[in-house]
Amino acid sequence: MDNKQPIGVFDSGIGGTSIWKEIHNLLPNEKTIYLADSKNAPYGEKSKEEIIRLSMKNTDFLLDMNCKLIVVACNTATTNAIRELRAKYNVPFIGIEPAIKPAAINSKTQVIGILATKGTLNSELFNKTTEMFFETKIIEQIGFGLVELIENGKIDSPEMDQLLRSYLEPMIEANIDFLVLGCSHYPYLIPQIRKIIPDHIQIIDSGLAVARQTQNVLKEIGFNPGNDNEPIFYTNTNPNVLKTILGGTYVVQEKDF
Repeated sequence: MDNKQPIGVFDSGIGGTSIWKEIHNLLPNEKTIYLADSKNAPYGEKSKEEIIRLSMKNTDFLLDMNCKLIVVACNTATTNAIRELRAKYNVPFIGIEPAIKPAAINSKTQVIGILATKGTLNSELFNKTTEMFFETKIIEQIGFGLVELIENGKIDSPEMDQLLRSYLEPMIEANIDFLVLGCSHYPYLIPQIRKIIPDHIQIIDSGLAVARQTQNVLKEIGFNPGNDNEPIFYTNTNPNVLKTILGGTYVVQEKDF
């Protein structure tokens, strides 16, 4: 394996760029390829079999691009498909799971909230994780409609505010002190969430933890010694939303896959 090979990152759309940004900040010399499967977003409403199929399709694309490591920057794909991916492909995979553990360990009220997709909350892997923290009350909320609004560029919209309030206000009433974001799209909603929840409630997402795990794996397979690190972005829908979320400084290629 050549150290200069790129890191591949895929998600069911633009949300995984929240993970990509953490990886890029921590490992600026690494070349990255980001794949936004927005045409099939959201994954959270699909069957396990369909999520596995889409995850393998994305993996095949990234391996054709000669990636040395693949980050599954999607909670739903990780919790439903990463076991099958690791069994099929001879390449390291790094997944993303809701950060239940730090929230449960540090909660003073012993009540935490998690906002995630249906596919993540219903997965076997997620349920195994929550069983470890039976002393903590975990309020689960499926974020119906949130990914669709984000993918359509409606992050700061009345529809988004209305949905978030309907999901978060019951958690506030239940006295949560941690809110776990269980979808890589959701960190882009933090400014809107902060307007709704009290200041004492801490928000946790998994982006930095995934970047650090990527760094740990690269210690074993080798870092890129050069600085040929211009990232490549692919999407299979209109690239404008992805360009906007990235800040407009990167080239986004539209490609059917």
